[in-house]
Amino acid sequence: MSPHRPAAVVVLAAGEGTRMKSATPKVLHTLSGRSLVGHAVAAARGLDPEHLVIVVGHAREQVAAHIAGIDPDARTAVQHQQNGTGHAVRMGLEELAAQGVALDGTVVITCGDTPLLTADTLRDLVATHQADGNAVTVLSAAVPDPTGYGRIVRDTSDGTVLAIVEQKDATDEQRVIAEINSGVFAFDAKLLNDALGKVTTDNAQGEEYLTDTLAILRETGHRVGAAIAADHREIAGINNRVQLAEARRILNDRLLERAMLAGATIIDPASTWVDVTVEFEPDSVVLPNTQLYGATTLAAGAEVGPNCTLTDTVVGAGARVSNTVADSAEIGEAASVGPYAYLRPGAKLGPKSKAGTYVEVKNSTIGEGTKVPHLSYVGDATIGEYTNIGAASVFVNYDGETKHHTTVGSYCKTGSDNMFVAPVTVGDGAYTAAGSVITKDVPAGALAVARGQQRNIEGWVARKRPGSAAAQAAERAAGAEQGR
Repeated sequence: MSPHRPAAVVVLAAGEGTRMKSATPKVLHTLSGRSLVGHAVAAARGLDPEHLVIVVGHAREQVAAHIAGIDPDARTAVQHQQNGTGHAVRMGLEELAAQGVALDGTVVITCGDTPLLTADTLRDLVATHQADGNAVTVLSAAVPDPTGYGRIVRDTSDGTVLAIVEQKDATDEQRVIAEINSGVFAFDAKLLNDALGKVTTDNAQGEEYLTDTLAILRETGHRVGAAIAADHREIAGINNRVQLAEARRILNDRLLERAMLAGATIIDPASTWVDVTVEFEPDSVVLPNTQLYGATTLAAGAEVGPNCTLTDTVVGAGARVSNTVADSAEIGEAASVGPYAYLRPGAKLGPKSKAGTYVEVKNSTIGEGTKVPHLSYVGDATIGEYTNIGAASVFVNYDGETKHHTTVGSYCKTGSDNMFVAPVTVGDGAYTAAGSVITKDVPAGALAVARGQQRNIEGWVARKRPGSAAAQAAERAAGAEQGR
């Protein structure tokens, strides 16, 4: 095992979070594409621990099911009654012991509501803990305003931690201290187990406090230390929706900064929102007011925005996407989408293809160089290469009970205002006339005309709408024609 690899990480996620004022458990609230506890699990996994345990309590079935979905290898332990942080850690360790795990090494304790905490900071904590030979090392931070937080009181001679003093118990001198407790710790596993056995509930809340172990360990001659986080914002816990929004902004800025340093251009970071799972290749460009969610990927030279919302969508190299909503779509190299397009799940646009203004595509493949320029719906269809679909075309895929498929070949030219009533096939190189309702297969190279013959009824307006503006205009036109 790597010297810095912890034996276990225990994530505390049992609290209710009443200040969120929500039917959703606090740790399941999301930011940047992950739940709060999902961020904690991801940071913990960055340490490559031998064992990972998440302690659940409030809405435990819901939280445990979520954890099983995001990390099937993680264990969950149940804290049936919220009897304090020390009790929660004990439940996590007892779950491991019940599985026959005898911990030896470092145990890291983190919180399920600190989404900004990074794996790098946790690695620094573990490295400091092991290098200093501490029994316990608390992750601390120097904050601009420490009011309300537990202060880290150090021995001025050697820098060890003498105590964590809560605001209400602090002296005036201690309240000036800017270094605060994060609630995140690294422990020696065996010493942690022993100290937890000595924690009492002799306090105002009647709970087992994890912080009591620091005094217990120090009193028995063990070293207690602290590692200061480089960015105090990392340790911020989420207790209400204001803090959730603040954390979302910080994390989003962090993600965009990472993308820009890797070669992406973000024109307006303030109006651009991304998930942690979004990927950018160098020279991709994001224009203002754009949201990128899920497994969205922008290839080199792709330009997305303004005013786009893409979810789980792949954008090929050099593609242009403007004023578009796309969900689970594939946009090929050098393709053009929008403005005002809607790509629904299963939409696959080939290289150099186009889905233009007010075009909706669902569960359809559009071949290389094919254009659907405007005002059309393409659903459950396969369109070949270098075909042009006329304006105001509809692929009529639903008969009221079942969806049916339409196939249009390569190098076809379909007229404006066409209805393709599925199932139907238009062969390679075929044409269809404007205004046609295509209900039968069209052979390759044929012209399909499926519309009624035009009939003009002379004088209808004068007879049926006498005295109307239309009748007067027609009368003037007739007079002008006679005067020529």
